[in-house]
Amino acid sequence: MKFIDYVKVHIKSGDGGSGMVSFRREKYVPRGGPDGGDGGRGAHVIFRADPELATLLDLRYQRHYTAERGQNGMKKKMHGRDGKDLVVRVPVGTVLTDAQTEETLADLDAPGKECVAARGGRGGLGNSHFATATRQVPRFAQPGEPGEEKDIVVELKLLADVGLIGLPNAGKSTLISVISSAKPKVADYPFTTLEPVLGVVKYSDLRSFVVADIPGLIEGAHKGVGLGFQFLRHVERTKILLHLVDVSVNSPGDPVEDFLKINRELLLYSPELMEKPQAVAATKTDSADKDKLEKLKAHCRKNGIDFFAVSAVRKEGTDRLLLYLAKKTEGHKG
Repeated sequence: MKFIDYVKVHIKSGDGGSGMVSFRREKYVPRGGPDGGDGGRGAHVIFRADPELATLLDLRYQRHYTAERGQNGMKKKMHGRDGKDLVVRVPVGTVLTDAQTEETLADLDAPGKECVAARGGRGGLGNSHFATATRQVPRFAQPGEPGEEKDIVVELKLLADVGLIGLPNAGKSTLISVISSAKPKVADYPFTTLEPVLGVVKYSDLRSFVVADIPGLIEGAHKGVGLGFQFLRHVERTKILLHLVDVSVNSPGDPVEDFLKINRELLLYSPELMEKPQAVAATKTDSADKDKLEKLKAHCRKNGIDFFAVSAVRKEGTDRLLLYLAKKTEGHKG
């Protein structure tokens, strides 16, 4: 299933039904008065968080949503039926934004949470409401109010406690496959991960936590280089960022410069991301370049950044890292 996390849709709530112009016509009632009923309310367009959904794929194929209009009023002061509300199901973690005003309408961050994105029009009053002592035969009624119509940006932000970031081939996919039941694609070439991957981690008797493997960033991502910023929205909710840096003999770059490159890209995307707690994990230590490892470790110690050295393949250092992450996320469900 293709992962879709950003869609723009057009919604229109239902128009209200018109009020009825009607007069009593009953035998033995020579002066029957007005008895036109009110129109029904137009249907709302409601977005609802559904835990069974994981992507916005359905919205990619249906971009227009029009709700039912209210029924017109009827004789004998009978009220028209309200329109049946249109419910659009979206994954938990979906954010709704008005495309024109850029106002955030709702953050559907819990199962069953709802947002009335477009309210149905109110039904018009029937002529029975307009009879007075001086106007006993009103021959008019109110039309129904039109429903709201707008464009909505629907954006999915995954709910995860820990966000794994780093350059391509830093070992993110290998690590998440070892510490959780997630099975991302692992290969020795850039961008093996083309969509975010979630993994649930359970360590000892501590609470479980969710880790998100974010596709690799590269320098210039803010200009659209590589995969660009298209997946960084998924680390905005995380409580801590785990920055993976390759220190193996085969890694081409300087580990400290690699670390700073990614942080510069995060800063260009959102300064708020740089305020999140960060930890660094030096990866592929089973084939480490000792100088690179010590240089990265010294940089982290100098700047007060929590540092770990791990080999996911050999599961070396992973227990200490998981204990740290479990304690950091305990009581802070993302």
